[in-house]
Amino acid sequence: MGIMIQQLSVFLEDREGRLDEVLSVLAGNDVNIVALSLADTTEYGMLRMIVSDPNKGKAVLKENGITAMLTDVVALKVPHETGSLSRAMHQIVDGEVNIEYMYAFANGEYASAILKCDDPARVADILRGSGFDVWDAPEAYVSNIKNEL
Repeated sequence: MGIMIQQLSVFLEDREGRLDEVLSVLAGNDVNIVALSLADTTEYGMLRMIVSDPNKGKAVLKENGITAMLTDVVALKVPHETGSLSRAMHQIVDGEVNIEYMYAFANGEYASAILKCDDPARVADILRGSGFDVWDAPEAYVSNIKNEL
């Protein structure tokens, strides 16, 4: 089971339409965005995404002159209970692993927190060992919201 998932990251130059261009390329190539985080600095934006097919996403962006990179991240399953994210973070701090950044999104019966850290495999072990779970790649790359008929 792959505990590491791949995040697709794109540097966005500070110019009008750049974000739209990236999103259009992905949409036009049937790459679905499951989660995204957009952070900006004075010079550029950093778009980080969990997508349905990270390798295809990187390739189609490259074909359109957009540089993207893949990064190993951990996707924590966060139960919808007050304090659950706090408990998970406490375990990671106790394990002395540094988290560089995190972003979260609602995902069906769980929320999900994407964690970028210096040792993703260790973080996944710490979390699993303390009663939490992480999404594996096939689960993480699709929206887990069930369609009710």
